[in-house]
Amino acid sequence: MLRIYCAHHHGVAESGEAGLCQECTGLQDYARKRLAGCPYGAEKPTCVNCPIHCYGQRQREAMRVVMRYAGPRMLWRHPVLAIAHLIDGRRPAPPRPSAPPG
Repeated sequence: MLRIYCAHHHGVAESGEAGLCQECTGLQDYARKRLAGCPYGAEKPTCVNCPIHCYGQRQREAMRVVMRYAGPRMLWRHPVLAIAHLIDGRRPAPPRPSAPPG
């Protein structure tokens, strides 16, 4: 989604390294870091259904803008991934994980 958004809004050619500008690369790195530390792990619900907001307000809004733009365009570029994401978005959030024993 970030590549689609960045190519159309920042003019970065998708054939370049990762196909992202510096701003979008920073957002992608932030998202990967936050998702790697998610207590849900592989069972993580989509962000809209998640009771734990792991993104900062600024990054959450930036990602929301990216998803609003790129989401509908994903149907043309990556239809299987887009449909899988839509189905996943209907799945309810699993019970909130408990804190690991410390």
